[in-house]
Amino acid sequence: MNDTVKYLLDETRIPKAWYNIQADLPRPAPAVLHPGTMKPVGPDDLAPLFPMALIQQEVSLEREIEIPDPVRDVYKQWRVTPLYRARRLERVLQTPARIYYKYEGVSPAGSHKPNTAVAQAFYNREAGVRKLVTETGAGQWGSSLAFAGSLFGIDVQVFMVRVSYDQKPYRRALMETYGARCVASPSSETQSGRDILAKRADHPGSLGIAISEAVEVAAQRDDTKYALGSVLNHVLLHQTVIGIEAQAQLELANDYPDVIVGCTGGGSNFAGIVFPFLGAQLRGGRKIRVVAVEPAACPSLTRGKYAYDFGDTAHLTPLTKMHTLGSTFTPPGFHAGGLRYHGMAPLVSHLQELGLITSTAYHQTACFEAGVQFARAEGIVPAPEANHAVRGAIDEAIKCREEGVSRAILFNLCGHGHFDMQAYIDYFGGKLKDLDYDQAELAMALAGLPSVPEPA
Repeated sequence: MNDTVKYLLDETRIPKAWYNIQADLPRPAPAVLHPGTMKPVGPDDLAPLFPMALIQQEVSLEREIEIPDPVRDVYKQWRVTPLYRARRLERVLQTPARIYYKYEGVSPAGSHKPNTAVAQAFYNREAGVRKLVTETGAGQWGSSLAFAGSLFGIDVQVFMVRVSYDQKPYRRALMETYGARCVASPSSETQSGRDILAKRADHPGSLGIAISEAVEVAAQRDDTKYALGSVLNHVLLHQTVIGIEAQAQLELANDYPDVIVGCTGGGSNFAGIVFPFLGAQLRGGRKIRVVAVEPAACPSLTRGKYAYDFGDTAHLTPLTKMHTLGSTFTPPGFHAGGLRYHGMAPLVSHLQELGLITSTAYHQTACFEAGVQFARAEGIVPAPEANHAVRGAIDEAIKCREEGVSRAILFNLCGHGHFDMQAYIDYFGGKLKDLDYDQAELAMALAGLPSVPEPA
């Protein structure tokens, strides 16, 4: 078998439908609540932010949702993405494990994010939307939405978390190259941003703050909608093209994963690789072990509370039940900016509550150590976020070596690190430090969780 297990890039190989795990859950995820009434939100509540097609996908219980032809036409530019057998890494680790990685860095924006950015831009264009506004951490999502907006003739404005805005100027330049306007968050352009800056002029920002700014702008204009790169059900749905392809590719390789590893911030790339396999398991298929890997400096799954919380700092969004560190929590400025979100996707959180996934957390130097080892063996430099999945997969492979057991390990290499080389420069220069969150700040943020009455 060739070490590269992949399809020819033609439209017959690209999935024709996204997979919706909500159709197979043994217990439905808790409802999204209106913060004023504490009742489940309806389409009218979400209409100011999203087009109706995406709202319908958000609540759909259909197992498969057809991918529109215009979206598949754009997907053809980089999909089907390759699935590689990491034989050189296996030899370096001296492990009997069979390590596979799905490589999403071949997209124009360099990550998995265009899988949903293209879909969201299409549905908004069909609804007559002229402008999309969003937030971004490391810039993978912002650059992906900028790319998608350029294809469908939609203006894009991105609020980029300030610490990443300063750390990653090339991501900002990429967004501007695609035609988007990128603003450091917190900014003076919104009331949410001005309120934060009044309390702390040098605030490093957070995804929660950037979401508040984006939502505020979107809600003020009829021709503008909000786009989110992770967390929400429809976003995770669009990413399942990753796992659907991987299932078919592993079938060609006559193999099946025993363990699947994914990095987690908001949950989109993790859901993309995991949900189709978990769905097969829930329908009576082979059981797998799933490991979500998150940063120790922002550990929503391993240290957060499973509770209803706002998705943003200014409390402009509905309440979702998720593993959260509190909407006012600001993590330290570690380099995996895409993983610096206070909460985890409700569906991913629900899966952990059901016992279908486990989670673990690592500090960033251990993740960069794994990323460098991977790059020297396989030739691909991972993004800081993806390094968390690499670390988890390597540790699983080492466990196989210690136990003398051969297992198939699959992980999602969700993006390359070509725009994140300053992080590697800091690592090699001994400047990359393991940062811990402020325990007192976490306690205060959790103490401020909204009070939600128990369902009758």
